Amino acid sequence: MRKLVPLLIAWLVFVAVPMPAVSAGHNVQTPISTQALDFSTGVATLKTLDGLKPVVAHHAMVVTAQHLATRVGVAILKKGGNAVDAAVAIGYALAVVHPCCGNIGGGGFMILHRANGQNIFLDFRERAPLKAYPTLYQNAQGKVIPGLSTETYLGVGVSGTVMGLNTALAKYGTMSLQQVMAPAIALASKGYILEPGDVHILNERIKDFYKHANVGAIFLNHGKPWQVGQRLRQPQLAHTLELIEKGGSKAFYKGSIARAIVASSKHHHGLLTMRDFADYSVVWAKPVECEYRGYTIVSDPPPSSGGTTICEILQIVKPYPLAKWGYASVASLHYLIEAERHAFADRNTYLGDPAFVHNPIQRLLSPEHAAKIRADIHPDAATPSSQVKGSLGPAEGMHTTQFSVVDARGNAVSVTYTINYLFGLGQIAGHTGFFLNNEMDDFTSKPGVPNSFGLVQGRINQIEPGKRPLSSMSPSMVLRHGKLFMITGSPGGSTIISTTLETMLNVIDFGMNMQQSVDAPRFHEQWLPAKVMVEPGLLTPVVKARLEQMGYRFRQVHAWGAAMSILVNPKTGWIEGAADRRRPAALAAGY
Repeated sequence: MRKLVPLLIAWLVFVAVPMPAVSAGHNVQTPISTQALDFSTGVATLKTLDGLKPVVAHHAMVVTAQHLATRVGVAILKKGGNAVDAAVAIGYALAVVHPCCGNIGGGGFMILHRANGQNIFLDFRERAPLKAYPTLYQNAQGKVIPGLSTETYLGVGVSGTVMGLNTALAKYGTMSLQQVMAPAIALASKGYILEPGDVHILNERIKDFYKHANVGAIFLNHGKPWQVGQRLRQPQLAHTLELIEKGGSKAFYKGSIARAIVASSKHHHGLLTMRDFADYSVVWAKPVECEYRGYTIVSDPPPSSGGTTICEILQIVKPYPLAKWGYASVASLHYLIEAERHAFADRNTYLGDPAFVHNPIQRLLSPEHAAKIRADIHPDAATPSSQVKGSLGPAEGMHTTQFSVVDARGNAVSVTYTINYLFGLGQIAGHTGFFLNNEMDDFTSKPGVPNSFGLVQGRINQIEPGKRPLSSMSPSMVLRHGKLFMITGSPGGSTIISTTLETMLNVIDFGMNMQQSVDAPRFHEQWLPAKVMVEPGLLTPVVKARLEQMGYRFRQVHAWGAAMSILVNPKTGWIEGAADRRRPAALAAGY
């Protein structure tokens, strides 16, 4: 297990930096001139990040949130498998060794960069049951009933992970399903030794494990919490995985596994039917792409909001000299926070499942739109969120995991998948052995009412039969002259977008290596609620005081997200892997 590196943040120098004057009509390609304004700002320098170094390999690299899953991926690559083979093996292995977040009971997204230069997006997001409807979580008076979308079977969407992994393997893999699933089945049947990071995550919902006998039979050790050094076996999950290994996706969506989930849903007053599973399908699509300082960002289109929102933020800040201002300075934070505030307002207003709504991605990412937003940003004052709306006019009618893989041939895969909450619904259907999702909470329960991540959304993302809820998952690639430069992504609900964005900016603008970028303290602004989340160590007293004078309000959060990132160093040709310090069980490894 990768050792935790404590961040002792030393702020050494405070210097005056001019802030830019921004006028309406600035084109995104036009450099913005700077002029001194009547206040100063402090530039912070993170000296202690200098000692952090990524894991380096020459041929291939795997980074996941659980060390055993990383070793599974590396072993597949050493046997001659490609990045997709390894990703599918990792996806199933994480369902065993990272049950809070790795899953076959949820769904997600995959970005694939092939060695021939092709970029592909795979959507295996969960879908709403066909009996779902817009007011599902409201009472007769139209008020949202707390807990219905997160604590009951009404919150369970149709899982897409099994079909997603199997479809990717069949189309772009080189190994059989039996070969890539064998490690996960062995880990489930023989068990694995729990380390501190594993036990810490299990203890997060230990009280809920006592509520359901079939959950406690696995995730409690004879009624007591699991301890470090003990072996966790999951024979029921092993049996489920064996059924999938032998029968493929049909075993999950048309066989005994689906029947068990439907029976449990019916018993607990849920909506799932066998038709919901039989009708499920994955979607191949073109990724969202945008340019930033000579790099190409390749990320997720709707029903992910991640790629569009990241690219919109980058288009807004592109003309600003972030590198000159420095990491965590008043100037860089001010303009990045404002860009996030406006981009999240657009995200929550306009984006949704493309099978149901029109997503105005070209308009949101246009130079004209970015210039309009920049013209609304005051150079020395925060914009009240109450004054920020979706900027195109009226709209038309926290737990997940990320893994990244690069193979020796130049193929790369970035996957984020989820069951929403930590351990999802916290319930297991019968003897299937895996946690169900509560992903339906990502829909708009009622326009204007925040979901569990505080996101205030509109009718575009309302609940409809067979619809996929809008997601923040953002598995992403960064290319340089068409060649792979970076793979990144993170869990963390709505904070996924800012975490993924900041891992890019920390390298491109602030000159960090991959490990420094992943471990550096973060911030997050999502329009509403109108407070900026910050991690300890990000703000010096001087910077915090100045930003508060400008109208910002902060809420300190000790950690969120867990970026699992890879960088292909163009100077050395070596592959650099970085597992986030916020997941102590994580590992970057290669050969």
